[in-house]
Amino acid sequence: MRTRPGLSGWPAAWYSKHRWLKIMSMGNDYGPVVDGVQQLVLASSSPRRRELLGKIVPSFRVLVPGTDEGDIHRKEDLLAAASAKMRQVRSQVPDALIIAADTGVFCDGRHLGKPSDVTQAREYLRALSGRWHTVSTGLSVSAPSCEREELVETRVLFRRLSEGELDWYLREEQVLDKAGGYAVQGRAAVFVLRIEGDFFNVMGLPLATVYDLLRGLGWRPDGQSPCLNQGG
Repeated sequence: MRTRPGLSGWPAAWYSKHRWLKIMSMGNDYGPVVDGVQQLVLASSSPRRRELLGKIVPSFRVLVPGTDEGDIHRKEDLLAAASAKMRQVRSQVPDALIIAADTGVFCDGRHLGKPSDVTQAREYLRALSGRWHTVSTGLSVSAPSCEREELVETRVLFRRLSEGELDWYLREEQVLDKAGGYAVQGRAAVFVLRIEGDFFNVMGLPLATVYDLLRGLGWRPDGQSPCLNQGG
């Protein structure tokens, strides 16, 4: 499992288990407030991302980007897609902090996007059956004059799936809006044997990374800007 250092030098996974220490370290970990803004906007149409962001952000606005995800062939394309979403929304809220993301499933170098129909969803799930795959999310977090990007990857191992299990799953789940044809928070949870990395990344929004990127721009969860506290 790849560990990503927190802004104080400790692994992010360690911080998640010692939240009270994380709160105590905030004063030293925050970067300078970029442009003195605290208004937060999620550039997404995903109800899952909205739900996840609500776990760490007390108040934010949701705007749906007018751009599509484009052609995704490589993991790095997810960063370009997230940045494009951010720029489209930036024109509507020029003074806000904006979060944009794009998530993809990759198996043997092949991108498994949102299936076009149930037949393709079955093909995707057969490809994932009994194998490891990678869920990657391109993140763009930006202030008016600064954009930060990061690619977050999580490895997922599926158990072997029978045709009967595929029939059951495809009958019971709405799969056409899900990368790779599955959602780990739904019935596909029973397919997962092991996860290496950020679980929330598999759901579409790696919360620890989002939090760190926001902190690097000076955002505070209590809504208090250090810049404003200093009268700036």
